[in-house]
Amino acid sequence: MRFSTLIRQHVAALRALLVLTAITGIVYPLAVFAVAQLPGLREKAEGSLVDANAATVGSSLIGQSFTDSDGAALVQYFQSRPSAAGDGYDPLSTAASNLGPEDIVDTESRESLLTLVCTRSEEVGDREGADGSRPFCTKDGVGAVLSVIGPRDADGGVSQPVQVVSVNEACPARPFLDTYRGVRVECARPGQDYSVGRIVPIHGEASADPAVPADAVTASGSGLDPNISPEYAAIQVARVAEARGVSEEQMRALVDEHTDGRTLRFLGEPRVNVLELNLELDRRYPYRA
Repeated sequence: MRFSTLIRQHVAALRALLVLTAITGIVYPLAVFAVAQLPGLREKAEGSLVDANAATVGSSLIGQSFTDSDGAALVQYFQSRPSAAGDGYDPLSTAASNLGPEDIVDTESRESLLTLVCTRSEEVGDREGADGSRPFCTKDGVGAVLSVIGPRDADGGVSQPVQVVSVNEACPARPFLDTYRGVRVECARPGQDYSVGRIVPIHGEASADPAVPADAVTASGSGLDPNISPEYAAIQVARVAEARGVSEEQMRALVDEHTDGRTLRFLGEPRVNVLELNLELDRRYPYRA
């Protein structure tokens, strides 16, 4: 290859580099920025920030907690959906727990997802004056799960139990069942491994349609969900109305004002933005301790 040809190729490559740098590094970013400043888009492009009393208090796209320094729910506010993102609603640690419906046995290092759901349901029920019972939960708010130990049949079941242990109720707790298939149910002894038995969740007498909705006891996939269901908002109405000194009818009307329907009328579910609802509460019905 002649030297002049090599020079021409390098010059062409340099021109292409400069042109593409100008387009992708200058023109395109400026065009995107300009479009983002159009009316109706600017607020979203800047993070959908929410201001109150001349200060930024959050984003309508990111949930936050409404609790005191000890983590107890503030009675004057609607509560958000639980979060598994970092210490809660941390945008830098957005994540789910990655626990599924088969995570039902507590270990020494952590509670199972089932027990966590049962515990939250009891707490929400006590706070809101609702029935916090759920299927597969004991009355004490842990997973109602047995390890049934004995000879296995051809289908993998236990033909005749010789020992039955309530695996999520550590001794000296009294098991939620006295007997199972004629065998006395024992509490779980710390440090013992009961995985040799067949793990059997017990439905119990709780309704298949719990009073405490699912979004009150489970985190979203991102851990940042700013919304709750209208059902979760509804069971909080009486508490917040009493704390604010207004009628439940007034509070329900305010919740209705802040309830959005399905996107495009068919995507997702109806939802209530907790931050925006609580800010409107402070504006319209100030809390007086």
